[in-house]
Amino acid sequence: MKILKQGKTFWLFILLGAVVFGTVQFMIAGGMLNQFYLNTLFSIAIYTILAVSLHLIIGITGQFSIGHAGFLAVGAYASAIMTMKLGLPFVVALVAGGLAAAVAGLLIGIPSLRLKGDYLAIATLGFGEIVRIILLNMDYVGGASGLQVSHLTTWPWTFACVILTIVVIANFTNSTHGRACISIREDETAADAMGINTTFYKVTAFAIGAFFAGIAGALFAHNFYIIQPSNFGFLKSFDILIFVVLGGLGSLSGAVIAAILLTIVSTFLQEYPETRMIIYSLVLILTMLYRPQGLMGTREIGSLFKRKGSGGGSVDAKQRAL
Repeated sequence: MKILKQGKTFWLFILLGAVVFGTVQFMIAGGMLNQFYLNTLFSIAIYTILAVSLHLIIGITGQFSIGHAGFLAVGAYASAIMTMKLGLPFVVALVAGGLAAAVAGLLIGIPSLRLKGDYLAIATLGFGEIVRIILLNMDYVGGASGLQVSHLTTWPWTFACVILTIVVIANFTNSTHGRACISIREDETAADAMGINTTFYKVTAFAIGAFFAGIAGALFAHNFYIIQPSNFGFLKSFDILIFVVLGGLGSLSGAVIAAILLTIVSTFLQEYPETRMIIYSLVLILTMLYRPQGLMGTREIGSLFKRKGSGGGSVDAKQRAL
């Protein structure tokens, strides 16, 4: 697996992760973080997972999906059913949420990923709305009133899921399968002519992205005590899409950075919803005007520490993960 061969960059990532985890865990144990900051921290982690999973679909494979909130909803409700209705452990709920979303990804992916561009976007948007309407009319999960969920999301579980998501998607991107997905993004017709099974790889990327969105849904459901269909409207899909576009299409690091920054801004401006949307809009407009490629473009953080003369102009170098 290629990420294990990246030497200093990989081990620096592991060291940084250990420092972040240990510091936050120490602050939680010492009572230095109140519930507001804990919720902010969990929100950052959940949106990071969502941004990275959508990055695989849009940034790597080039499939314009705006129905990611549908997978988030499937994972959230599937995991909540596991814990609240069936009394199963949280770890089972996490896996069940991811698998349920992956199955949903396959069901929508197989028939719709033969579509391209705007047609695919409309199909995925329709999927997200179908999921929301079904949940809205399903009495078993509370319908419009929602479903009460126990607070089981903890920092160790959340951090482990973030690291797992980043490592798996980074490894997939750097594998031969990831290269096939990148070739589809660059020129699907040429990739097909070279013998790459474009439909298979698009569906695979869609299913993997949906799986991790489902895990994010499980963490989401067990962090906010109650889930309602209104939490998973199409605006939620656009929020996740913004993370990927702002960070840079094709950059995993950019998706993570954008998710962190925008979640912090959004959280601290919750009391001023109108101001929050104005700032959101201004940030996007300025980004599109002065840096249309996003914060990181197609580069990763690791490439910033390399010497200019060491190459790095190829697509492979640009796609290296954290």
